[in-house]
Amino acid sequence: MPMPRSAPALDATVVRTGRRALKSGLLIGLSLTALGLAAAAVLLLMAFGVLELENEKGPASACALALFFGVGGALGTLTTWHSRNIAVIIDGVGLWLDNSKARQIVPWAVLAGVGMQWSDTGKGKRQYSVELCPSGPIDDRDPVLWALIRDEEPIGPGLPRLRYRLTVHEVYQEQIMAAIRHYAPPHLWLGVVQREPGHTGRPDLSRRPRR
Repeated sequence: MPMPRSAPALDATVVRTGRRALKSGLLIGLSLTALGLAAAAVLLLMAFGVLELENEKGPASACALALFFGVGGALGTLTTWHSRNIAVIIDGVGLWLDNSKARQIVPWAVLAGVGMQWSDTGKGKRQYSVELCPSGPIDDRDPVLWALIRDEEPIGPGLPRLRYRLTVHEVYQEQIMAAIRHYAPPHLWLGVVQREPGHTGRPDLSRRPRR
């Protein structure tokens, strides 16, 4: 088995999962920013005496709206724009996660099994996850992978409780599963299993690395 390299292979499958919400996220962020600018414009008109409000609380309300929508919209737009580069990358060495700030790999060589689980969201859609079960100790302080760690009952005989769980939107499920089946050693594949609704859970914040 090849040793992990510092970057994915040139023929790796790259699934840019961060782009799914880019259009809607930018639309919401820019809309909020526009509302903030409109409220700021009202403040300017009042400051120059062009516009007068009967309500004495008008200036304060306009100021609050300008601050809330302007700051919220700008932060939302910036966050969405940065998240566009989030990606799952799969090659012959392992599964890489790029969170737009850093990149880390879970090599096939350290796994005892890899599978996919899904649950019904109750809205006619499914929520998928890739389950990466290590064969040895797990680094629960890795700055990229810590949020994927779950401590649950093993999903198969001889598998550990601690594992990595990568939540996958159904839009990308087929592509990611096909890439795993293509690149991962066949003996690691555990198949696809249905779980209870909301099975993906949330990361344990106590594992968050300290800065």
